[in-house]
Amino acid sequence: MTDFKKSKANNTTETKNIKDFASKTGNLYEAVAVMSKRAVQINKDIKEELLSKLDEFATPSESIEEIFENSEQIEVSKFYEKLPKGTLIAVQEFLEDNIYHRNAKLDNEEESAD
Repeated sequence: MTDFKKSKANNTTETKNIKDFASKTGNLYEAVAVMSKRAVQINKDIKEELLSKLDEFATPSESIEEIFENSEQIEVSKFYEKLPKGTLIAVQEFLEDNIYHRNAKLDNEEESAD
C-alpha cells in the first residue's frame, strides 16, 4: 500500500491521455473501475486516520459552552484538507503501475483453456 501522504499526485485535475489508461488493462472501462476501487480504499484510509487523530482532541464533556478553538486540531484538519483527493492519488498510482490488479474473468478463461 502506498503512503498517500508521500504521493506525487497533483492537488488539481489535469488532462490525461485516455490511451495511457486503456493500455494498462486493455480496456478503458476496466481501468476506470480499478482506479475507482483504489480511490475508495484511499479515501477510507484517509478518513480513518483523520478521525483517529481528531479523537485525540475529543473532550468527554458534551457542553456546547465548553467548545474552544484548538490550534493543533486546526493544523491537523488543514493538513488533511491539503492532501490530494483519493481519486487523484489513485490515478497517479495507476499510471505509475503501483496498483496490483487482475481480471478474474480472464484468469478463469486461461485456466479452463489449459
